[in-house]
This record gives sequence, C-alpha cells and structure tokens, in this order.
Amino acid sequence: MSQNLYDIPLTSIEGTALTLKQFEGKVLLVVNVASRCGLTPQYEGLEKLYQDKRTQGLEVLGFPANNFKEQEPGSDEEIRAFCSTSYDVTFPLFSKISVVGGDQHPLYSSLTNSQPAATGDGPFRERLKSYGIEPNTAPDVLWNFEKFLVSRDGRVVGRFSPDIVSDDPRLVAAIDAELGLAP
Repeated sequence: MSQNLYDIPLTSIEGTALTLKQFEGKVLLVVNVASRCGLTPQYEGLEKLYQDKRTQGLEVLGFPANNFKEQEPGSDEEIRAFCSTSYDVTFPLFSKISVVGGDQHPLYSSLTNSQPAATGDGPFRERLKSYGIEPNTAPDVLWNFEKFLVSRDGRVVGRFSPDIVSDDPRLVAAIDAELGLAP
C-alpha cells in the first residue's frame, strides 16, 4: 500500500512546509510542470481549468521538475515569477522536485505506483522517439505536463499523457465525474 497522499511532506514554491492535507475533500489535478518545454503553453489552459472549476472543488497543483532535457532549470523564485508574469498562474505551485529516477519525490512514487498507465500516452511516446528521445517505461512519468487526477478521498483515479491538454474531452469528463458534475 502506498503512502497516504495527504501525509507526504511537501514544500510550497514560497518555501513553506506543508502536505496535501489542506486539499483533502477536493479533486486534485497534479501536474509536473516546466518553463522551457514545448508544452509550457499548457499553463494557460491549466489556469483556465482552475478558474472554471475551482468553485466546484477542483485544485490544480503544479510541481516544477527538471527531469526532462533540463527544461526547468530555474530556482523556485524564478519559476514563480515566470508563471506569474508569463501565464498569470494563480493555482498552487510547489518547490521543484524530481519526478523520476533515484531521487524521485515520494509524492510521485505514490502517484505512479497507484496509476502505472497513462491515458493517451502512445502518440506522445512515439513523438519522443521521433525526436531521438528514448521514452521512460511505465510506471515512470513520460515527460513534463503529465497529469494525475486524485479523487476527493485521496485515491489516484486517472493519469493522462503530457500532450492531453486541459480541455481534452477525456480529461474534462474524468474531472467532471469526480466533481459530481452532470455530463
């Protein structure tokens, strides 16, 4: 049994020690983010999703990670400034962590072990190969902007490929189902 997600020690991007306990009872979309990635414009859609659904109980949580082609080299302060000035991000951001490898953060160990396969990762996996990048094997995170959906009771109920954007019908349907919104 993996560790309870709500008990894993984390640090906000401002440097405050915390856990996900403060988000208990909400639907969480946990995303590993990066500032210098071809997928970085997803920040805009993630912020829109957050604004559209946060009153219904959705929290988008961004975890900067520098695991893929060093596309998140900045300090927490630089990342926070970039997200604020470039994309007007208001959803919670956390201190930079590692999402794969020997120094993988316990949060990501728990997420990936709970949900080893991602919806829609085949095409993105092939795209990485076409760029000469050997993709990670499951259950490892494939790339920046992979998304994990966590239910109100802390269960990992979905995982979505990095190139599934915030308004993709598969993601929206899964979020709405967890929020209890009629289709």
